[in-house]
Amino acid sequence: MYSAKINGEPTTFGTSGMLYRSNKLMYDRATNSLWNQFTGEPVAGPLADSGVRLPFFPSVLTTWEEWLAEHPDTTALDVETGVYPSDVYRNEWEPDAIYYNYFNSPLTMFPVFGRSGDLAQKETVIGVRLGGEAKAYPVSAFADEPVINDAVGGRPIVLTGRSAFGEARVYERGAQTFTAQDGGSLRSADGALWTPGEDALAEAGGPRTLSRIPTITSFWHGWRSFHPDAALYKRE
Repeated sequence: MYSAKINGEPTTFGTSGMLYRSNKLMYDRATNSLWNQFTGEPVAGPLADSGVRLPFFPSVLTTWEEWLAEHPDTTALDVETGVYPSDVYRNEWEPDAIYYNYFNSPLTMFPVFGRSGDLAQKETVIGVRLGGEAKAYPVSAFADEPVINDAVGGRPIVLTGRSAFGEARVYERGAQTFTAQDGGSLRSADGALWTPGEDALAEAGGPRTLSRIPTITSFWHGWRSFHPDAALYKRE
């Protein structure tokens, strides 16, 4: 999820129909530059090699039911878009969804270069980029470790997630080390309880907060295509 402002000026983006390493290339309607959706950088057109990069926002992959329970005042994009019939927008787990066969197959649509046998090509990972370094965390790791204390780019972080469908949030953790508690809360080594939120990890009843870090949820082959030398988290 990116800001739609280029150098502070708002614009809109569209789908070019082109792919690079199996990832969409979008275009902005202000300059018609092509953008890599994986990195938020322009790759062709007037803004290529300009050093511009779209600001990056935190996002999470979850279910509507669970999101709405936490955020009851949320607005949502209506499936009646006027572009396609509403019955086109099926849940991905329904057999008549457009990408159902793709998501339920180990195969990729296009060749994958620089393949890695560390994970299945279409295993879902959470990608973190900090301090000039990058690291991928398989969502399957959360089945055994719902809370992971780690560091990327010299910055201590904590990840909390579930392996069911890739829901994960990542926060700064400072000097704290966290463990999982019932109900989705975390406990720090000093005994305090913390609540994961969309903006920050907040101490329950206390003043302390730890900032959330934007991440990318991706297939392993997609992440590795743009971060071939990045570290991979290995479960204990």
